[in-house]
Amino acid sequence: MIRILVADDEPMIRAGVRAVLSHAPDIAVVAEAGDGHQAIDLVQRHRPQVAVLDIRMPGLGGIEAAAEIRRTVPDTGIVMLTTFGEDDYILQALGGGATGFLLKSGEPEELIAGVRAVADGAAYLSPKVAARVVAHLAAGGAGALAGRRRAVRARIDALTAREREVLAFLGSGLSNGQIARRLRIAEGTVKAHVSSILAGLGVDNRAAAAVAAHEAGLARPPMPEQQ
Repeated sequence: MIRILVADDEPMIRAGVRAVLSHAPDIAVVAEAGDGHQAIDLVQRHRPQVAVLDIRMPGLGGIEAAAEIRRTVPDTGIVMLTTFGEDDYILQALGGGATGFLLKSGEPEELIAGVRAVADGAAYLSPKVAARVVAHLAAGGAGALAGRRRAVRARIDALTAREREVLAFLGSGLSNGQIARRLRIAEGTVKAHVSSILAGLGVDNRAAAAVAAHEAGLARPPMPEQQ
């Protein structure tokens, strides 16, 4: 059972998230918080696998709460709930250790998929969130965008063919185990590839690598898993 904390300052949003997650037989909401301070306290008390945080809350927001949770309870994955127009916050949250990003207006199935992915150790970016992040990175103008894409492409081209293949799956929200099954290789080998990919791209976490995969057009849609 995947144990979840939900934090949002709006009770109706918390109720909606809880209702969606309650339809998944493998997910249980074990705690709810109305602000970042409460979220930190409850995560430390209940040790959920995933904390679903509103990216902006009065007082201590989701970004600051995520950073403290990652520091004190590193085994808890972070899913950020965001809305359109919060692109700057998303980029800050990427640097703060969040590994899942979902729009509040997204489909219920996407919330469940994102929670499951992060619980399994994957990074999960809603396709719409990924598109927003890439568009925001382009806001510096055509020259800045072209330069950034060249830099990203050069780093990706320096990866091995297998690492690029792993990066494409990583960008689609697959865990190490899922990637291993797709490629029919050992999970430990995938883990080694991921470490090499992060170093090669100069990023600190899977979510940032997933953004690079989307930016380069590598991320592929999920496929039915082969047994």
